[in-house]
Amino acid sequence: MILVRTAAHRVPRVLCWGATVAAALAILTASPALAAKPSHGGGGGGSSSTTGNDVSYPQCGASLPSGQAFGIVGVNDGLANILNPCLGPSSSYPSYAQSELYWAVADSTGTPSQAKASLYVNTADPGNGVSDWPTSSSSEDPYGTCTATGTPSVGEETTACAWQYGYNKLAQDMRWLTSAALAINGQEGTVQVPSSPADYPWWLDVETANSWQSGAYGLKMNVADLQGMVAALADAGVAKVGVYSTSYQWGQVTGGSTYTKGTSLVGMPDWIPGARKLSEAVSNCQLSSFTGGVVELTQWFSRPYDSDYAC
Repeated sequence: MILVRTAAHRVPRVLCWGATVAAALAILTASPALAAKPSHGGGGGGSSSTTGNDVSYPQCGASLPSGQAFGIVGVNDGLANILNPCLGPSSSYPSYAQSELYWAVADSTGTPSQAKASLYVNTADPGNGVSDWPTSSSSEDPYGTCTATGTPSVGEETTACAWQYGYNKLAQDMRWLTSAALAINGQEGTVQVPSSPADYPWWLDVETANSWQSGAYGLKMNVADLQGMVAALADAGVAKVGVYSTSYQWGQVTGGSTYTKGTSLVGMPDWIPGARKLSEAVSNCQLSSFTGGVVELTQWFSRPYDSDYAC
């Protein structure tokens, strides 16, 4: 696949791959009442101790799963700079009972290998065609200094600016998480939702459909962007950061081992999509890790929300 940079942050995406991604893998080798808890639908099937579900903005206001061992919630709204309106209470979904974060924390049954609630974020490296591309960087930036070129609103297309962009987006995501949790807890006193980013595992959604840089230097920028995201999470005390992708897409976005060798991206746990049913998801646990870590989760396509298997 040829990667084409777009002016937008990325094509709006959620963790729902379907036939298109299944084909890509072959090339490689979902309105509750305001005062009550949500009316939930059925779970994803399989053993309750090994299966969960992931949800995001497409499921806002809809029935959510029940009986899942774990829930994974999208923080943003397909685009990195747009909040998922039902992460926590919002003007559109004002009750804690409509919050997907609350659902994951309060309704998941638990499993030895997965937290009851985890989070995922959309990622991309759109370059300086977006208004929130950085024009300066922190002293922590391992690639040097991100500077402005031409006008104060345009930063350079460099690894330094890409790293800072990734760091900034994850810092924003973590602020959204804290704000959502505090808003939920302000309404609901029985089940308290953790407000610290460090209380959750985080997953980076890396897909070729999003906006990425191309070419040899572009791949280095993409790696720097993802490293900035990992650094922001590490600075917040997050102990576990994984990647949702496939071997093919990871290679297209980062260059695979060619560019990630020796970086903080190596050895992260993998969450692999592409299955159409539970048995296929179980089998996908045997796929090779594209990060050099372990395959920890696999996903199978279902409606109105996807299901996940803990390997």
